[in-house]
Amino acid sequence: MNVDLDCGTVTCQGCESAMSKASDVYLVTGACGFLGQRICQLLLEEEQGIAEIRLFDKNSRPELIQSLQASTSRTKVSMLEGDIRDAELLRRACQGVSVVIHTASLIDIVGAVDYSELHGVNVKGTQLLLEACIQESVPSFVYTSSIEVAGPNPRGDPVVDGDEDTPYTPCLKFPYSRTKQEGEQLSLQAHGESLRNGGRLATCALRPMYIYGEGCRFLLFHMGNGIRNGDVLLRTSHPDARVNPVYVGNVAFAHVRAARALKDAERRAVVGGNFYFVSDDTPPASYSDFNHAVMSPLCFGIQEKFMMPYPLLVFLAFVMEMLQWLLRPFMRYSPPLNRQLLVMVNTAFTFSYRKAQRDIGYTPRYSWEEARKRTSDWLASVLPRERDRLKTH
Repeated sequence: MNVDLDCGTVTCQGCESAMSKASDVYLVTGACGFLGQRICQLLLEEEQGIAEIRLFDKNSRPELIQSLQASTSRTKVSMLEGDIRDAELLRRACQGVSVVIHTASLIDIVGAVDYSELHGVNVKGTQLLLEACIQESVPSFVYTSSIEVAGPNPRGDPVVDGDEDTPYTPCLKFPYSRTKQEGEQLSLQAHGESLRNGGRLATCALRPMYIYGEGCRFLLFHMGNGIRNGDVLLRTSHPDARVNPVYVGNVAFAHVRAARALKDAERRAVVGGNFYFVSDDTPPASYSDFNHAVMSPLCFGIQEKFMMPYPLLVFLAFVMEMLQWLLRPFMRYSPPLNRQLLVMVNTAFTFSYRKAQRDIGYTPRYSWEEARKRTSDWLASVLPRERDRLKTH
C-alpha cells in the first residue's frame, strides 16, 4: 500500500485495473465525523462501481483513510481537508463527482457556538456546496437534516408515529434547529436546478431521529453524569415522553439507499425534492430510559423520579438562560440546561420510516438487539477511561 501524504490519497498496488472499471465518484462532507465515517464504510460494503470516495472534513484522519482503503481493492479513497465555507476548495472537491452526501454540520443545543458560526457552516456552507455542484455538474445531492427541523415546538405538542405528511407547526427556537431547517430548504429548493453541462440536479434530505451508537458523545455525557451520581443515571425526561432513537449504522444505510435512488432514473423522479424521516426498530422510550437501556448492561441504575420537581427544573433552566444572556458581553457561558431542551426531552415525538422504505428502499440494516449490543460494548470499552478522567477533575 502506498500513501500520498500531499493529496491525502491512499492507493493499493494492483488496484488501478479494478478501479478503471468503476465510474462513480462520491464526495462525503463531514466524512470523519460520527455519521460520515459510517457512510463511507457502508458505501464500500454495499455499492458497486465506485471509482473513488472523497472524504471532505475540517480535520483529517489518516488512520481512517487507511482503514477504509484496506477494506477495498477496487475503490480509491482520498481526503480533502478544509472548511465547508471555502468556495474554491468546494469547486475542486466536486470536480468529476457523481454524488454528494452532505453531513458536515455544527451541532449545538446549549448555546456554546455563536449564531454567526452556526449559520456560516450549516447554511452558508450548504449554499456554497450546492453552487459548486451546479458549476461542476454534480447530478445527485443528499442532505443530512435533523429531527429537530420538525420540532418539538415550545408548547410540547406531541407526535406519535408521525410521518412526512403529519401537520405540525415547529416554531423553532434553537439556533441549531433553525440553521438545519434553512440548510434543508436550500437543498430541496435546489432540486431541478440546471447544471453547467445541461443536466439537472436531483436532491433529497434525510431527517434522522436522535442518533446513537459507537462514538456518540451524548451517551458519554450522560454516562459521565451517571458516574458522578454513583452509577445512577439522572432522570431528565418523563417515561411517557417517548422518542424513537436510531442507530448510526442504520442512518448511514439510509444515506446509501438515498444516493442510490437519486442515481436511478425512475426513483429519481419520485425521491427528488423530498425529505424523509429515518428511524429504525429501536423501541420507543424516553431519552432517559433509552440511556438506561444501553447502559444497564454496565450495571448503571436510573432515578425513578426527576432530580427535582419539573416546574423547579424549568425555573432553574430559565435562571441559567438569563445568566448566559447577562454574561455574554464578558464571557462564554454554556448552561447544561435550557427550557427548550427540557421541552424536547419531555415531549412524545416519534416518526416512522415507512415513506423511506417505500421510496428509497430503506429498511434497517441492523436490528435493535445488534445495535444495542454494539453500543453497550463500546460504552463498556470506554468506561474505565471515563472513570479515570473524572477522578482527575
